Amino acid sequence: MPLGTAYGCQKWWTYAWEQVDLKGGVLHVRRVKQGSPATHSLTGRELRALRRLEREATGSPFVFVSERRAPFSTRGFQAMVERAAQAAGFDMKIHPHMLRHACGYKLANEGVDTRTIQSYLGHKSIQHTVRHTELAPTRFKGLWRD
Repeated sequence: MPLGTAYGCQKWWTYAWEQVDLKGGVLHVRRVKQGSPATHSLTGRELRALRRLEREATGSPFVFVSERRAPFSTRGFQAMVERAAQAAGFDMKIHPHMLRHACGYKLANEGVDTRTIQSYLGHKSIQHTVRHTELAPTRFKGLWRD
């Protein structure tokens, strides 16, 4: 679910239901590190997943809760990502911030302009965005014709 990838300035596992507008199909993103707050549209897939989570919710104000029905701690979430990475067969250590970088790379490689990615990620400085938007070498294939 892309929900956890780009919104990372606020640790997304701490999102509260008050930030989710299921009727409007948007998420109100709060930022840390002086980032710019934003309202992001949710995809149909994200809305369906959030509605399912809401139906299964235990009365917690948090969208994502651990198996013990408590809000995720940073370390608990890191451990969950590490277990998922091992199960997926990664042979390197994977950490949650890599999801944010992957989002920037994906958007850049799909041709989204850097200023739009900057706003989407909530960066005040374009220099921070550049780190999240490295291009795949194949992006230049076919740029010039013989």
